[in-house]
Amino acid sequence: MNKANRKTLTGTVVSNKMDKTVVVAVTTAAKHGMYSKTIKVTNKYKAHDEKNECGMGDKVMIEECRPLSREKRWNVASIIEKAPGAMY
Repeated sequence: MNKANRKTLTGTVVSNKMDKTVVVAVTTAAKHGMYSKTIKVTNKYKAHDEKNECGMGDKVMIEECRPLSREKRWNVASIIEKAPGAMY
């Protein structure tokens, strides 16, 4: 996979209890097939956090990568915003 063609998503860290892994919830807007109403769709992705820097509630950008484990296919590219009141 070429670095220029990697997908990126922005979401919120909802769990950091695993070692070097965070769960990121990404919310997108989608149109309902029958009723054409815009609804929020939330997907959770497991992402690799090499230095265990991410905390609960942090806003992060994740990028696609090769499979790292059974469910991990994303890397934490950057921390956009730390959660308010987070312990450093």
